[in-house]
Amino acid sequence: MYSNKLYTPLRYPGGKARFAPLIAEVITTNNLAGGHYLEPFAGGAGVALSLLIDSIVEHIHINDADSAIAGFWRAATRQTAELVQMVATEPITMDAWHHWRGVMLGQQAGTELERGFATLFMNRTNRSGILKGGVIGGKAQSGSYKIDARFMRDELCSRLERIGLHADGIHVYEEDAHELLRRCHQFLPSKSLIYLDPPYYVKGAGLYRNYYKHDDHLEIAKLLGSARFKRPWIVSYDNAEEIREMYAYATPYAYGLHYTAQRRYTGSEVMFFSSRLQAPLDAMAKIAA
Repeated sequence: MYSNKLYTPLRYPGGKARFAPLIAEVITTNNLAGGHYLEPFAGGAGVALSLLIDSIVEHIHINDADSAIAGFWRAATRQTAELVQMVATEPITMDAWHHWRGVMLGQQAGTELERGFATLFMNRTNRSGILKGGVIGGKAQSGSYKIDARFMRDELCSRLERIGLHADGIHVYEEDAHELLRRCHQFLPSKSLIYLDPPYYVKGAGLYRNYYKHDDHLEIAKLLGSARFKRPWIVSYDNAEEIREMYAYATPYAYGLHYTAQRRYTGSEVMFFSSRLQAPLDAMAKIAA
């Protein structure tokens, strides 16, 4: 049964955790329940964790080409207890911010556990969770909110412990999304769903450490639309004309989302469904409303 609870420890620009009920409905509608689920652009992996923890799927495959994000997920699934201990005890100060920023950027040495914690630290202490962004409250800590405003130790430890309990069903990759998709049939059974939420076409460069150029987006669209790609998929994007042209072979569903990265606004997005899937139109209507 789906709980609609947030399980990811990461804050993520454009995070799609709110889509978990929709994706769960797609899975059940298309008789894919109990199968596998892949996110080639996992980021906060909010949808993936919800589907696994709520027993909609048995295995999730989460990939991120950003070594910091992939490193966090490796630490969260392989060294959960140690990561929980660090979250519970490490100081949340500006001195710590400078230290962990250096570890995340590779300017200071760190173990895989420490690099994973560094990513979580920066994600929870930077504005809107943007790894390349500035610290909450500013370096002088003169803002209304301070560096620890989003670092809720107890809640983060609880989420990490829950992830640890399901670690056997979580598979982590650090690969180029296109290359992973080209070989995904090797590890995904036919009873699988792929959900792609690539970097924004228009504003990706300002939000992510790994962002795409036009040809990168086009390469993914061509692969998904080719006859040789056999796994069902869903793609969500910012509603740019260029993206709609790339996915002209699929039916688009437009909707609005509220964003808080850098400034609060409502953006238009679009979702495309593989021809192998029956789209739950009632659920889509709720998102578009």
